[in-house]
Amino acid sequence: MIEIRVNIALTMSGTGGFGLPQMSEREMFEKLLSADSDYSGDEPAIAASIGEQMLHMNLIPLTRSFRVRIRDITSKIPAKNVVLVGGGIGHLTAWLLDLWTGDPANPPVDPRSRPDSFRIIEPAGKFGIIIDRLVRRHSAEQWTQILTRPWQEITAETSSWSAAATALPSSAQPSPLPQPIDLIIIDTPEIDRPSATLAALQIVSIGGFILIKEPEVPTGDVGVPEEGQEPNDAQKKVNSFNQWMELIHDCNVNHSMAFAELSGGTLAVIRRSI
Repeated sequence: MIEIRVNIALTMSGTGGFGLPQMSEREMFEKLLSADSDYSGDEPAIAASIGEQMLHMNLIPLTRSFRVRIRDITSKIPAKNVVLVGGGIGHLTAWLLDLWTGDPANPPVDPRSRPDSFRIIEPAGKFGIIIDRLVRRHSAEQWTQILTRPWQEITAETSSWSAAATALPSSAQPSPLPQPIDLIIIDTPEIDRPSATLAALQIVSIGGFILIKEPEVPTGDVGVPEEGQEPNDAQKKVNSFNQWMELIHDCNVNHSMAFAELSGGTLAVIRRSI
């Protein structure tokens, strides 16, 4: 099931955006989230191997329906600059690199369309090393980079760079993320998704997209922390979900959104409007 919430002003204007055929924004979302695909739903061989490794490490991957739909939506957006927040050990990265470069063991005859840049944010340095091997295996090191720094730090630096860009000399340090950022995919732990999405909205280009799995609705009475005590995990989850609901309200007013019900949860697609 697909649910779409579109800013009225944008719906009235009608826009194709990103080289997509001219259509209303509602039609654009329906096209992006459609299950129609030019690609197989089979797990790429490299991604399958990484998925098995995740299970041995007690890491929980996104369900296959999420991986397939994120891959398919990405294939329909001719984005020049793409960011993946939460690289982990490279499971979703493997799906995206397979989309853009094919299977290294059986490369496609014709080169595939790919972004100019792909940045993977993974603060855990040991995971960054694993992803680096994956990138080299796909011969994508010239346009792909792993950043082993916190997402909030990177977005703050990117925002500062963008604000000062017009006054910076040509010799100044470049932005940590290539501009403009057309697509940001967020695959972080559930409790971090609202803050990661809020930070992403500050730097994604106008008309750019954010893909993220919606946090689950908390259940049960978790109480409130005692004075001077840190919230427990259940209370942190409730606080995080409340932040998510505030973010959704803001997006309903200022941006456009669509939701796709998939096996294992709901995929949210946000398009920045202002």
